[in-house]
Amino acid sequence: MKGMLQFLIIHLLSKKPTHGSEIAKEIGRRKGEKPSLGTIYPALKDLLNRGIIKLQSSGKRKVYSLAEIGKNGLEECRAWFKRVFGDLL
Repeated sequence: MKGMLQFLIIHLLSKKPTHGSEIAKEIGRRKGEKPSLGTIYPALKDLLNRGIIKLQSSGKRKVYSLAEIGKNGLEECRAWFKRVFGDLL
């Protein structure tokens, strides 16, 4: 499930830079159940450590966006997702 969560985060950040609680809110809107911030922030930290996303502070809020490597890898992730889950759709 961790990989799916990270895929969702990358997908959402491809639309616009945003902060962690907004990511959780949007995932909740899509899934019907909002993940806890204790689930979201470790996934964000892992993506940061791997250089896939970047972080900018905006006042008290931390705004996350895709790093260049994240942008380049997004299409590859989408292709993988389609191969794995395409038959379900």
